[in-house]
Amino acid sequence: MEVPLNPLGRKEIHRLESTLLFGTLFRPEVLDLIKDPAERLTWVDSLAVAAGALAREKAGMTTSEIAQELGRTEQTIRKHLKGESKAGQLVRETYELIKGGKLENVLTSLEECREYREKYENLKRELERIKEEIEKLLK
Repeated sequence: MEVPLNPLGRKEIHRLESTLLFGTLFRPEVLDLIKDPAERLTWVDSLAVAAGALAREKAGMTTSEIAQELGRTEQTIRKHLKGESKAGQLVRETYELIKGGKLENVLTSLEECREYREKYENLKRELERIKEEIEKLLK
């Protein structure tokens, strides 16, 4: 799966953003940080904002554009982008891992999840179609 390091357009921004988020979430040290259910929601939200901010920065958006699009203050966005927040540091590290080709196993896992989800959805639709056929035959 090709991850755009300098995305052009919304689709590529979202691809980089989701790769940064999932790539960061599944790093062992991050999994340890989010074990506590009370902290998990805060961590995931912060990582999502940091990933969204970095992806948009790499696409050439300004801090104020990013803040407006993500619904956060410019100060929050700057903290994430400068690595002054732990989430910002972790996402930036993940970006460097992707850039260096060292996050391939996570990216492959994400692609496999997409493929399985598509197969699951297809099987679910097929099951519904078969149920409808059976109902028609029983009437």
